[in-house]
Amino acid sequence: MKSEFDWPVENPYLLRKRVTKDDIDEYGHVNNVRYVEWAADIAWRHSQTLGIGFSDYERLGVGCVVWRHEFDYKKPLLPDEEFVLATWISGSDKRLRVERSYEIRSATDGSLNFSGKTLFVTIDMRTGKPARMPQEFIDAYRPA
Repeated sequence: MKSEFDWPVENPYLLRKRVTKDDIDEYGHVNNVRYVEWAADIAWRHSQTLGIGFSDYERLGVGCVVWRHEFDYKKPLLPDEEFVLATWISGSDKRLRVERSYEIRSATDGSLNFSGKTLFVTIDMRTGKPARMPQEFIDAYRPA
C-alpha cells in the first residue's frame, strides 16, 4: 500500500483499518489493549512478507518473543475512524534482539495517534531459553 504520509522510514509495511464498535471501551475510544493486538497482527503480517512465518520458527527451532513493549498513546482513535498502521524493523543486534517500530496515523489528516516499539528476543522453541538468531532472521529482519 502506497501512503501519502511522512513516515519515519521509507516504505514501511502498511495496513489500513477502520475502528469497529468492538474496539471501543467505556471511555468511548479505542481500548489500549486493541493497540497491542494490532501491533501483534501487523508484526506477523510484515514478518510473513519478509519470508518468515511461524512454520519457519518451527522448522528452525528458533522463534522471536516479546521482551518489552513501549507504547505512546498520542491521540485517541474514535468510533468508525479510519487509520493507517505502519511497522518496520528499527534495529537488530544480529544475535538475540530485534526491534520493531509502529505508528498509527489518521487516514483523514495524517495526525499521529500512536507510536511504539517492541523489542523481541530469539529463543530456542523447545526450551524457551535465549538462542542465537539464525541467518534467515538476520537476512529478513534488517533495519529499514
